[in-house]
Amino acid sequence: MELRILTKTEALERLAGRLPAAHPEKNYIQSEWNRAVAGYRGESRLASRMKEFHLEETFDMLWDVNLKLGNWLVQMDALLLTERCAIIIESKNISGKIHFDDNTGEFYRFDEEDVKTVMEDPRVQLNKHIRFLATWFKARKITLPIRGLIVFTAKKCEFIAKPADAPICKTYQLPETLLKIWTASPPKVPDVKLLKIKKTLLANQTPFRQTPLCKRYFIDPIELKPGVYCRGCQSYAMQRVKRSWQCSSCGERDSSAHILAVREYFTLVSSELTNQEFRRFCGIESPFVASRLLRQLDLDRTGELKTTTYRLK
Repeated sequence: MELRILTKTEALERLAGRLPAAHPEKNYIQSEWNRAVAGYRGESRLASRMKEFHLEETFDMLWDVNLKLGNWLVQMDALLLTERCAIIIESKNISGKIHFDDNTGEFYRFDEEDVKTVMEDPRVQLNKHIRFLATWFKARKITLPIRGLIVFTAKKCEFIAKPADAPICKTYQLPETLLKIWTASPPKVPDVKLLKIKKTLLANQTPFRQTPLCKRYFIDPIELKPGVYCRGCQSYAMQRVKRSWQCSSCGERDSSAHILAVREYFTLVSSELTNQEFRRFCGIESPFVASRLLRQLDLDRTGELKTTTYRLK
């Protein structure tokens, strides 16, 4: 089984769990997790609503599109491919009263307590993505026109001022808004082969490399609580017992509990792992046990004996 880093929500949850209760960043990390969970729910609502979208012509939907041009990396939430155009879809989980001020170019919202927060205008990001994809298509002689749409996925979202020159909608309006964009586009582009375009996009997907969260949030990894996580009681009390793991708090047994710990380490601490660091992170005493567990995993290895370093493939 190939190991991967944790998802954004899993990573933030595990980071919050490993921080001591009195750590100054714990509440902030917890709030970051809450936002990530809300964003994931918004994206799920968007994907569910897309099931209502239909065209008589051929179309295809790609999610989480990651592409690269030199050092320019772009991550698009979704990309709708049709025979008339490609539509980049950006989802924004922003609740409250939403204002687009065309006079000042500012974008801001008022929350439930009427507190104003100025934020980055999502139109700027969408325009960058359209410009990127146009350049990317041109380099591969793909002549499909590119459009864009911003979807606000939060349930408690109210547009107070919305620009007339940018396609913006709520989740429930998604199918109809996409249909309007598609209808307004010229008829089928000559010689467009959607399957070939899709294969080209998928073949050029650039894996998103996430900065370890401790580095991102300026947290010293030494401050993290060591141990192996117990899914039964949500504590870090797993102990190595007879080639398995057993929780000293609730008695839960799990022979593969260390796999999550390894994924945690690569997500939270560093892209490189040594036997010594693995033992410190998991609370394992024996270097021989640690070596056996690491070598059973599908990881890249460099060096020998004490200098062996493990990395995700």
